[in-house]
Amino acid sequence: MEPRHLPRPELYERARLSRDARFDGVFFTAVRSTGIYCRPVCPAPPPKPGNVTYYPTAAAASAAGYRPCLRCRPELSPQAQRHLDDATLQRALALLGEGALQDGAVPQLAGRVGLSARQLQRLFVARLGATPAQVHATRRLLLAKQLLTETTLPVTQVALAAGFNSLRRFNAAFAQGCGMPPTAIRRQRSAPAGGELTLRLGYRPPLDFVAMLDFLRRRAIPGIERIGQDSYERVTGPAESSTLIHVSADPRRPELLLRIGATDPRAIPGIVRRVRRMFDLDADLSAVHEVLAHDPLLAAAIARRPGLRVPGGWDGFEVAVRAVLGQQVSVAGAATLARRLVERHGQARADMPPGLDRSFPSAQALRELPLETLGLPRTRAATLRALAAAHADGRLDFSGGQRLQDFIVQCTALPGIGRWTAHYIALRALGQPDAFPAGDLVLQQVLGEGQRLSERQAEDRSQAWRPWRAYAVLHLWHLAAERGKQT
Repeated sequence: MEPRHLPRPELYERARLSRDARFDGVFFTAVRSTGIYCRPVCPAPPPKPGNVTYYPTAAAASAAGYRPCLRCRPELSPQAQRHLDDATLQRALALLGEGALQDGAVPQLAGRVGLSARQLQRLFVARLGATPAQVHATRRLLLAKQLLTETTLPVTQVALAAGFNSLRRFNAAFAQGCGMPPTAIRRQRSAPAGGELTLRLGYRPPLDFVAMLDFLRRRAIPGIERIGQDSYERVTGPAESSTLIHVSADPRRPELLLRIGATDPRAIPGIVRRVRRMFDLDADLSAVHEVLAHDPLLAAAIARRPGLRVPGGWDGFEVAVRAVLGQQVSVAGAATLARRLVERHGQARADMPPGLDRSFPSAQALRELPLETLGLPRTRAATLRALAAAHADGRLDFSGGQRLQDFIVQCTALPGIGRWTAHYIALRALGQPDAFPAGDLVLQQVLGEGQRLSERQAEDRSQAWRPWRAYAVLHLWHLAAERGKQT
């Protein structure tokens, strides 16, 4: 299946020959003489141009019959972020990433984004060079390839992690997609201590990992997560079978290292997806900067912090609760309230280290709690209970694939939640790159250059930054913080 949407082939050729990491995941190079497809950063000698075909996705190359390279490992590529000009495709990809085709079918996925199955198929082929089912299958295959390469998980558990309930089907799919059985790709290594496994998560440089950790540290929920100077730790999973994760930066390569404690292998894709979203690993900062740098204020901010990204949250409900706790109080004050909430109402986790031994209260539990005892005003406690009830009843969810405006309307329908809170939640919980809390006092002040703008003026100023306004928010917040330190 030949892709129909391949702009700028000359640029791809230059990027391939120079091994430009900024294009990692933006396109893939298939070599007809070997039957293999590679990342643009592949260290192998570059093939002759006459043998090369460019594909917009790994799924497109796989659908054309090519196998993933064993040297550059396409499974380590970040996802492309260039489809934000098509909101429907963006939503479909987000839903697919959250497992919409694991237990569902293409017609159901199409219905969730307002298309027929045939329309969705045509959209995927035109823009990605592969059908939704082929994109889903390639993602499963590449995850399995990574687990076989980097861990000592038994093949049966790798199959479960990749979404296969039948080992026979997994073996057949893997052999067809990679040209070899799973056992042939397995590398022997010593089992990690305590049953842990470590995965490499690639990104397009630059990444200001220290700035992201600083942001997350100030908003950490004690008892659930812990942020050091160079790492992020968290406890997750059911209280009766908890898992610890640890994220750090690889000093040699543009990758984060994700260490996962003993867990059900079927939980691994979700953990990887959450970590990638939390650290915004699929961001294409060259595309972001191309838009934002037209504004002189943002151009100066980008020059100071070129690797700044949007820090996400592990769980949407947690982020939403934390955002409401932070209304009209300082960041430190909100952290204190979050600590009280978890200490008093979070379930204890057995056999977990101190400081990582609690679970966050469920929405069902929180809707009934006497939250005023935490030191909250009565109105804010009522807002939290309304938020919890809406989430528990399914009236408000934090899954991917939502329209930003739809989510804002649903959020602001709840008592005590205004547009600032709704956009902040969308920015961090949903990873919405165009979320923009125009009512933010800090944004209004820094944009006004000494004279505070109105919410309408801030909103108008931001229109030129679409669809990357969330990145502008982070840059402006950091710019304001730096100026505050200088005064």
